[in-house]
Amino acid sequence: MSALPLLARRRAPVLTLGAVLLLGLETNASVPMTQHFNATLAVALFTVARTQVAIVVVLASLAAVMVPLAGRLTWPSLVDVLGSGFAGALVVITAAVIERCQRDIAAKRELLADRAVAAERRRIARELHDIVAHHITTMQLMAGGARTNLVRAPDAAREALVALESSGRMALSEMRQLLDVLRAGDETEEQPTTPQPGIGELKQSIAESCRAGLPTTLVVRGEERPLPPSLGLAVFRIVQEALTNARKHAGKAQVSVTLAYEPDGVVLEVSDDGVGLRPEFDGVSGYGLIGMRERAVLHGGTMEAGPLDDGGFRVLAQLPLKAKQGRGNE
Repeated sequence: MSALPLLARRRAPVLTLGAVLLLGLETNASVPMTQHFNATLAVALFTVARTQVAIVVVLASLAAVMVPLAGRLTWPSLVDVLGSGFAGALVVITAAVIERCQRDIAAKRELLADRAVAAERRRIARELHDIVAHHITTMQLMAGGARTNLVRAPDAAREALVALESSGRMALSEMRQLLDVLRAGDETEEQPTTPQPGIGELKQSIAESCRAGLPTTLVVRGEERPLPPSLGLAVFRIVQEALTNARKHAGKAQVSVTLAYEPDGVVLEVSDDGVGLRPEFDGVSGYGLIGMRERAVLHGGTMEAGPLDDGGFRVLAQLPLKAKQGRGNE
């Protein structure tokens, strides 16, 4: 009967402790008990120690130790007092140790998550650097070709200048994104860079997933069109990370990758019908999801991830077109 108030211990821990003490007094008055600091009282005091300030915990501990002894018909012995005091102190110390450990774990988890975000942003910065370098090199070649053909072939020179203008606008957009990423940190990276993949490499990634034992299909909706290199890279990396997570955690499953072209961007969905639980949704930080979300946010988009109602897991990203023709004139 005295354990019934524990149902409300999370909403009202102090009131719950008071109710447990009163019911304990009533029970002890009608049926004298030899053990006064029982499990119900320990749970109630433990909850108070985990949720309340120090002064409240001290007063609650004194009440938990003395009130049961005061309900006895005979004067409590020294052994009873020491036993109850030791039990109360043990409960409070245990609660304090657990609370400290959980705070340390949460702080370390937050630190690891921050490091993962910083590392992912540095990686994105390197990739965008490669893209901007490619545009600048192309612009240099086009400018040289236009200068050479300016007199002999003015039409060819005009086409080269138009392409040069478009490439310049694209490079400016990529450089703005690069600067946004570089503001996240000043650490340098010594890893060499390599040519970066894009939309064209999606089929290769799907084939690798199938060879790895995870049946994967690719569905493309809408009219396919060229995407800015950075956006194509973001799509590829999100698919790559989502397939990696599926291979690790989905178990025996099938994966569907859907890429939908929309007038103002692309929508990417990666879903599976597996039964495995992702660690990101089991109390552990998911650094893969953090990286995918960072990529989506970098491009002004959104990314959602979570289990499906009928089983499986889905990653849904909406990425707007950042490199529009009008941006070069801002």
